[in-house]
Amino acid sequence: MNEDQPLHSTGDQAPGQQAIDTILDRHYADVEPFYYGTMISYRLGGPDPLDGVRVYACEDPVPYWHYVTYGFTELYEKESESTEYSGHGFELTLRLKREGEEQPPVWAVNFLQNLARYVFSSGNGFRAGHYLDANGPIEAERDTALTAIAFVQDPELQSAASPFGAFEFLQVVGITADELDLIKVWNSESFLQLAEQKLPLYLTDLTRASLLEDAELRAAAELGVRSEGSSTGVLYLESLNWAEKRNLFKGNSYVLELGAKQTQSLARILSGRLLHDRDLTLMGPHTQVVMIPDVQNRVTELDNGLQLYLNADAVAELSKRLVPKEGEFVLDTMSSLTIKIVKTFMRDPDGNIVETIG
Repeated sequence: MNEDQPLHSTGDQAPGQQAIDTILDRHYADVEPFYYGTMISYRLGGPDPLDGVRVYACEDPVPYWHYVTYGFTELYEKESESTEYSGHGFELTLRLKREGEEQPPVWAVNFLQNLARYVFSSGNGFRAGHYLDANGPIEAERDTALTAIAFVQDPELQSAASPFGAFEFLQVVGITADELDLIKVWNSESFLQLAEQKLPLYLTDLTRASLLEDAELRAAAELGVRSEGSSTGVLYLESLNWAEKRNLFKGNSYVLELGAKQTQSLARILSGRLLHDRDLTLMGPHTQVVMIPDVQNRVTELDNGLQLYLNADAVAELSKRLVPKEGEFVLDTMSSLTIKIVKTFMRDPDGNIVETIG
């Protein structure tokens, strides 16, 4: 991305861009934006999926930068099969608290481009309520507690439409690791509504500590978890395996292998799902395990994994015994199920082990 590089041609040649321009020009009528545009369009083989990013300097309620992307929607012509939405149906925004700098930090533009690379390569879009673990500081060169993000509808830019279909502005919000864990066992939208009293306009503040250090806010969040349960229906686990043990006299039993890193999150999500009469699906690289609330404990095999039917006593025991420590145990409430917890190895971008959990 090049600073002040024109985004692309306007008008009839890019009616999708013009639709975004119109919204931003109306909202920021007296503010001249910074432009970060691509040298070579992604359509022509360039490395950046987004055509560009506008950034506005804002002052209220505190000084911050407002980044707005161009490229998740269709800018030039209709290419997708959807007649309802333009492209992926959204553009991303980010409100980054300023720290006295005179120009917008470029790392945030690169971060938005990386999110675009994920969307364009996977085909998976974002929606309000989604969240994502960055597995490290969202600004790689910064010692910040913000290591994950959540998505919420931009509080000022409303849903809109272009000649190619409808779209919305989704705001990226930087969150801490324990806030992410809370979101998993509760839900993103409820947490962000609670957090807005501390983060006006859902600002991303690289200098802040976890909001859960506030005792009053944490208590309100825990009350929400207990009353509402968890909205996380699918949990991705890097270390998820199972094996069947055949015994002619005692019947078949199963060993479920889990990585230590996510045991505590799984314990709370499990209670937040099954004790609220909701299924939970664990997805691994090669298999899946569906946990289903029932009155009778049992295991059934599927072509692509297992189904575990668990009663309230089994859920309570499993939730209590899932700890981030290598080990193996048989459930007292379900003797046909053994849980094996293995170490999780955290690696840097070069593949080197930087932390061992368990």
